[in-house]
Amino acid sequence: MTSTTDTPRVRAGTRKHEAVARLSEQLSRATSAVITDYRGLTVKQLEELRHRLRTENVDYVIVKNTLARRAAHEAGADNLAECFRGPVGLALGYADLSTPARILNDYWRVNRRLPMVAGVVEGTVLDGAGMRTIAELPSRDVLLGQLAGTLQSPLAQLAGALDSILSTFAATLDAYRERLESQPA
Repeated sequence: MTSTTDTPRVRAGTRKHEAVARLSEQLSRATSAVITDYRGLTVKQLEELRHRLRTENVDYVIVKNTLARRAAHEAGADNLAECFRGPVGLALGYADLSTPARILNDYWRVNRRLPMVAGVVEGTVLDGAGMRTIAELPSRDVLLGQLAGTLQSPLAQLAGALDSILSTFAATLDAYRERLESQPA
């Protein structure tokens, strides 16, 4: 039987273990993660930011560094574990790679709070400057549209050229037919 003084410690250990497991699972699913320094933000500002991130399928969690390091280790992101220093929040994106960085970068521009410290994109750890570069990238849909436009342009030019050749050929055949018809037999 455990004493009553051990019970809160056991519960705290269980909560920590559950928090590490939950964060590890989130890190495993995430396509990108951004580490931020949340100092200077009010609770209301954090809630507004979380709401905005949630609408874009991004989770934002405030984590203790030791628990975050354990979760990163369990998720196989050991290279990210060294970035957890100071008071950190973690934005985890599950869809477009640039979404978390883009939203956080926009927030930084407006409020001058919540700088990006580091991040990981597809297993590659980037510093704050690297994450700002990722934030400047267009979204996946925009990039796919640009690629489609780039691929479509030469095909449209080829189709136009072939149409011109066929029109010229048809006009030439028609002129030749008219010439043959106008000649006496």
